[in-house]
Amino acid sequence: MTSAREEILRRVRRATHDVPKDERPEDVPVERGYRKEDDAPREEIVARFAERVAEYEATVHRVSASDLPREIAEALERRGVRSLVVPARLPDEWIPDGPDVLRDGTRTPLSNEELDRSDGVLTACSLGIAQTGTIVLDAGEGQGRRALTLLPDYHLCVVREDQVVGLVPEAFAELEETVTDEGRAITFISGPSATSDIELNRVEGVHGPRTLEVLIAGQPGDE
Repeated sequence: MTSAREEILRRVRRATHDVPKDERPEDVPVERGYRKEDDAPREEIVARFAERVAEYEATVHRVSASDLPREIAEALERRGVRSLVVPARLPDEWIPDGPDVLRDGTRTPLSNEELDRSDGVLTACSLGIAQTGTIVLDAGEGQGRRALTLLPDYHLCVVREDQVVGLVPEAFAELEETVTDEGRAITFISGPSATSDIELNRVEGVHGPRTLEVLIAGQPGDE
């Protein structure tokens, strides 16, 4: 009896039987006729991002740059956050006085147990994608390692308007250097964590935070 593995390999060999043995993927040009840039007005792109993030059942607020620290504090207070995880190099002015702050460090990282017991995490991001309502984290400044945004039950994420791109290809072009030169992990977030069990019942919080709240911050001077 042919095993599933053998059957798959047989089909691969049959599909590639006419490919020269010395041919490499980069030798074959691939037509990429899709749009690579969004020429919509800037405000339209940011508004579309906010709308599509909200469609994923995330809570979204558009705030001014000057009001951002106050909006962060109010969001955490509404949520009842008493212990807050923050990554390294998060702007000090973003961190409110109320919660007990758990700082993650390179030399003294928080344990998984500490992350799981916390009430939430506050981070920045790398990019926002309007086309899909996706937030991108690349473990860069103010974002921290991946575990910080997977274990806490609540994630408050700040996205600056100038970080929002229109299309997925624009995001990948922005991230190319991060991936190829620095090798940092990339996380794409489209709403709170959700999946379905075998009975097709929606289950939240299995692979990440059950609640995602996003503050889209304007640029200084735009108020």
